[in-house]
Amino acid sequence: MAQDLVIGIDVGGQTTKCGVVDARGTVLAQTVIRSDETTDAEVFIASLAEALNHIIAEAGVEGRIRGIGVGAPNGNYYTGTIEFAPNLKWTLAGSKIIPFAKMLSAQMNGIPVSLTNDANAAAVGEMTYGAARGMKNFIMITLGTGVGSGIIINGEVVYGHDGFAGELGHTCAVRHNGRACGCGKSGCLEAYCSAIGVARTAREWLEMTDEPSELRSLDKITSKDVYEAAKDGDKLALKIFEYTGRILGEKLADFIEFSAPEAIVLFGGLARSKEFLTEPILTAMNANVLPLWRDKVKLVYSSLKESDAAILGASALAWEL
Repeated sequence: MAQDLVIGIDVGGQTTKCGVVDARGTVLAQTVIRSDETTDAEVFIASLAEALNHIIAEAGVEGRIRGIGVGAPNGNYYTGTIEFAPNLKWTLAGSKIIPFAKMLSAQMNGIPVSLTNDANAAAVGEMTYGAARGMKNFIMITLGTGVGSGIIINGEVVYGHDGFAGELGHTCAVRHNGRACGCGKSGCLEAYCSAIGVARTAREWLEMTDEPSELRSLDKITSKDVYEAAKDGDKLALKIFEYTGRILGEKLADFIEFSAPEAIVLFGGLARSKEFLTEPILTAMNANVLPLWRDKVKLVYSSLKESDAAILGASALAWEL
């Protein structure tokens, strides 16, 4: 029987989503496992292989998988390694450099594995199946546990000479006295505009002010809590989204000036808060970009289900194997 199917895997800081995909982009079976329940890369990859074998059996497609594509934080397309990913706690014999593609292929009886940055995978998925279909120049920004980015120029993913191009989430958003970021730097965009960053803003502001807010009744605040409060008209929550959107918009202006994209595509859990983010993002973006691009670059949101975009994008890598 022809090997006419592939697997796409989206590795996130908290969960890993994977699915069996056909040539038309239909996800035939999928599952989710935790990424954060072990610090041992070998243990995680073994549990991932078990989950993959389960969905292969569920879909009844044993022997038909031609390749596996993986999108992961700090995933290197050239080497198949995950290196020093801030939001992944795995190590291998004490090292933060994980030969992920090689290890997963071994667990899957030699099925070839291709790996790239998770935001690059999401960008490919969006370009092939979603809101960026037909676009040749755009930037994908993923707003999840961290802030990732995939840069598409002339229809090609930008990898750079070492495979790590596109870490826009770790460009500096707050130059002086910026927050510590999980990457070891200070003031990164990720420290402010990720889901974790929004929750951190909420906690800081609650300590700094006496402003009434329904968030004060919560022990552990998440970005979802801030979103729900904003929907209720909570003034502090609305200010948090305005602040977050302004910072993101200022950085998007910088990103526009180096690649002149047709659009910025926003994707991920935090992007669901678009009714509170869009206006401050666009206002700050157009106030800080050169007149050449003012009001010309579209801000669009992913049209794919969150799990499907990254799974489909990662699966596109596998068709090339």
